[in-house]
Amino acid sequence: MSPRVELLNTGSELLLGVVRDLHLSWLGKELFPLGLRITRQTTVPDGSIVREAVLESFSRAEVLIVTGGLGPTTDDITRELIAELLGLRLVPHRETLERIQDRCRRRGYLFQPRMERQSMVPEGSTVLTNLQGTAPGLYIPPIEGISWASPHLFLLPGPPRELQPMVREFVLPILQSLFANSDQNECRIYRVVGMGESMLESKIGFSLSQRGDLEVGYCARPNEVDFRLIAPRRILEEVEPLILQAVGDHLISQHDESMEEVVVSLLKRSEATLATAESCTGGLIANRLTDVPGASEVFLEGFVTYSNESKCELLGVDPDLIATHGAVSGEVVKAMAEGALRRSGAVYALATTGVAGPGGGTDNKPVGTIWLALAQQNKETQFWKEFIPTDRQTFKQLASQTALDHLRKRLLTSALPHD
Repeated sequence: MSPRVELLNTGSELLLGVVRDLHLSWLGKELFPLGLRITRQTTVPDGSIVREAVLESFSRAEVLIVTGGLGPTTDDITRELIAELLGLRLVPHRETLERIQDRCRRRGYLFQPRMERQSMVPEGSTVLTNLQGTAPGLYIPPIEGISWASPHLFLLPGPPRELQPMVREFVLPILQSLFANSDQNECRIYRVVGMGESMLESKIGFSLSQRGDLEVGYCARPNEVDFRLIAPRRILEEVEPLILQAVGDHLISQHDESMEEVVVSLLKRSEATLATAESCTGGLIANRLTDVPGASEVFLEGFVTYSNESKCELLGVDPDLIATHGAVSGEVVKAMAEGALRRSGAVYALATTGVAGPGGGTDNKPVGTIWLALAQQNKETQFWKEFIPTDRQTFKQLASQTALDHLRKRLLTSALPHD
């Protein structure tokens, strides 16, 4: 049985929405290979409520990770509250004080007397050196109280740039030594596009969930579902062929890759290049592609032709096509894709034009109408119509996902697309 691990985040800025919590997802991934999983997360504001939240976790957790509240200012009282709660004296830690003073000298900062608070540590705790900041982390082993026993307690700084190196260098080795015999399950995520979670469950998920040796889960996003399985490796190897058969070419990745990462990888493998011509998606396809490191090897250029004039001037679209069929039409999106192909010299080109809304729709072309095209050197251009009646941001996301997925499937079936 795996020990119960809880995460307590402190900081009013988290609850006010000023700062996003990045700890849960990162820590969850780091702990899982040790056979450890976070079973509960709690977030509380700065102040005395931290004591109440810690005591509540004592009744459940075998490991409690507390983030934040270790700084030098008056709202940073986690260290003091924990020491008081556990009946431990705060004692100076000379090495930490010297490290803080040296950091100030090297960076040209004036050492403030308040900073000395960060060198006071609960007696008997293990100091976890902070190489990225001033506040050290702390590990406090279980202590028996009158009516409770504390768990293995880790106090960590709030900023991710300080917390993450500390966890990898100190916290994970400590946990590994404490819980070396924890269950060693694996987690596999099958990223699927073009199938909703209900369809995915009906095809394969329900039958697998009836087994007692598998944990099945889903995480749905626009036109994309992560199908998650947790089990020992031998079980995962046994069921994987069934999953691959059920999802077919709807499977994007088994390695936690995004659609754009897969497309860039396939373009590289095919030694092919890409250009984009976007109207209603406003450059989102190009943005997603250029978020991938190394995209410059395969992505040549992107045209954001939002106006009719720019479609004609930049892509060479015939104005008569727009006058006759309208900007949102198969004829125009085909001309956009072929214009991007011609102007860039790329092997492939993707194009979009549509009505994102909330206004601008007509009876013939209501809000949510979009035309997409995929052009390829020495091949007939493919263009098609979709209807995505949703909010503007989701419309753009779904449209970009659909375009990239068509290119993905083309690349999978074209061994040498540039010949």
